[in-house]
Amino acid sequence: MQQMQQTSHADSHGHDAHHAPGFWSTYFFSTDHKMVGMQYAITALLFLLFGFFLMLMMRWQLAYPGHPVPVVGKALSQMLGEDMATKEGVMSPDLYNAFGAMHGTIMVFLAIVPLLTGAFGNYVMPLQIGAPDMAFPRLNMMSYQFYFMGGVVMFASFFVPGGAAKSGWTSYSPLSTIADPIHHPNGQTFWLIGMIFLITSSMLGSVNIITTIIQLRAKGLSWMRLPFFVWAQFVTAFLLLLAFPPLEAAGCLQLMDNSFGTSFFLPTGLVVSGRALHVAGGGSPLLWQHLFWFLAHPEVYVLILPAMGIVAEVIANNTRKPLWGYRSKVYATMVLGFMSFVVWAHHMYLTGMGTRIATFFQTTTMMISIPSVVILTALLISLWGGSIRFNTPMLFAVGFLPMFGIGGLTGLPLGFNASDIQLHDSYYVIGHFHYVVAPGTIFAIFAGIYYWYPKATGRFMNEYWGKVHFALSMLFINFIFMPMFIQGLAGMSRRMYDGGATYAEAAGIAGLSPFILFLNKVISFAAFSLAAAQIPFIINFFWSIKHGKKVTSDNPWDATTLEWQTPTPPGHGNFTKPIEVFRGPYEYNVPGHTREFLPQNDPDKTSPPLTHGHPVHG
Repeated sequence: MQQMQQTSHADSHGHDAHHAPGFWSTYFFSTDHKMVGMQYAITALLFLLFGFFLMLMMRWQLAYPGHPVPVVGKALSQMLGEDMATKEGVMSPDLYNAFGAMHGTIMVFLAIVPLLTGAFGNYVMPLQIGAPDMAFPRLNMMSYQFYFMGGVVMFASFFVPGGAAKSGWTSYSPLSTIADPIHHPNGQTFWLIGMIFLITSSMLGSVNIITTIIQLRAKGLSWMRLPFFVWAQFVTAFLLLLAFPPLEAAGCLQLMDNSFGTSFFLPTGLVVSGRALHVAGGGSPLLWQHLFWFLAHPEVYVLILPAMGIVAEVIANNTRKPLWGYRSKVYATMVLGFMSFVVWAHHMYLTGMGTRIATFFQTTTMMISIPSVVILTALLISLWGGSIRFNTPMLFAVGFLPMFGIGGLTGLPLGFNASDIQLHDSYYVIGHFHYVVAPGTIFAIFAGIYYWYPKATGRFMNEYWGKVHFALSMLFINFIFMPMFIQGLAGMSRRMYDGGATYAEAAGIAGLSPFILFLNKVISFAAFSLAAAQIPFIINFFWSIKHGKKVTSDNPWDATTLEWQTPTPPGHGNFTKPIEVFRGPYEYNVPGHTREFLPQNDPDKTSPPLTHGHPVHG
């Protein structure tokens, strides 16, 4: 059946070959999974750059409060209004809050998740399972269009009266409803509409990924022959599909609170600026937190699981040996996905929950660290005894391991009620989360870009500048986030727009020490240095499209998985002949094999097939 589908697909393609698609059909309204993946990749990388730019302006404000933002300060006043920035370019508290809220929203929902599931999921996953396309190509195109519209609405919110949303990326009620009562619609309205678009996009993409993996696997590609990256995408799609609907419902309810006078999340007797708020009341602010964190904690694993999948592919290829503990990693991924739904309230210890329910969430939070450690340990053991090729993808993949480890270990104190009460909403939390997401997940994204770039373009990115990019990024990213643990332990709140300077100078208060404030300057210098370190990557990325070293074969990395058995770059329908799988995904240098590596579709009968690290006959 699979062969008949591919043959029919190829015949119809040949019959219609003289009807060449136009520019708009090729690049903007394409249903080809590879083009949709490229659309996601370029759009998400632009949002990643924009979100990083917002962070740089926040870091300037924290290091030099009251000083004009260099270069763009006066432009901020002209574009956003003098209530957001003075004519001299000094950032207002409202603008700092808006940048903070939008930085988090953009980085998570418009940059990292679309890169991992939209770009890598769309481009690589169908190739790895031997599929000619996604199961629902038009739905795939629609998922990108919803994502793009959500991004446009989010970006437009900066320019509405009153500016963008200011209530944090968590958008807690009732603050998100009462923060800007003068303007209707306001930035928060745009934030909610944008989130509804983005959530819809993710759910459409998740249905497509799940169906594609179940229905369109090549002949012989059983579940335990799937590359680990495919398993990561599969579990991630279920997380998105199950966790996003509650937040979409919550977003619709909060939109009604903000725009139509309802009170789903507004309590009775709410007093704002000394005056009672004229709403019916009876709503629950805690209900918003429950609905938000029911998505936002699985969202952490939406970020990290595809990243682990990318790292596994790169490590297996560059150690030239099978992944250690393949089955253990697969089962740990499933357990991680399930457990991520029963830990959300560890974000809510300050809400006054009882000791029994706090104990439950403390216990599940400690338990969820076990499958994470299983996966991380298996990846570390996979390095043992390997003939490691330290190319740029491998450097970023290996760099991911200790950075994610630091993020995980520093999260343990936040899982306990007693210690979290002290550390909640401090810079310790920022340091912990960003170690997971920045040097963790984003390093995996860079590894994937350098690794699959030759397949997508037919050329390599420059190795020398890739290694420069890695070395500088590794250095400066640690100088950004490591000092945040010190600041958080000293009591520095993440919400202070001046970095705690006013609080430190208040009479009769033992505030932050000069050293803690000085760390703001250290972190900001490192942040601007990290920005400079991305210049080699940006130039390398675009320069290599035309001028990079050409690949000499369809499998330049000598890899075993199916995406390297397609033409470079893959054409419409992906494969030039029917694909059949005979073995597992990581048969490198296996004792008893006659060859150094065996692709999954190689029918070599002289080498026994490998099952999870052990040759099996028959």
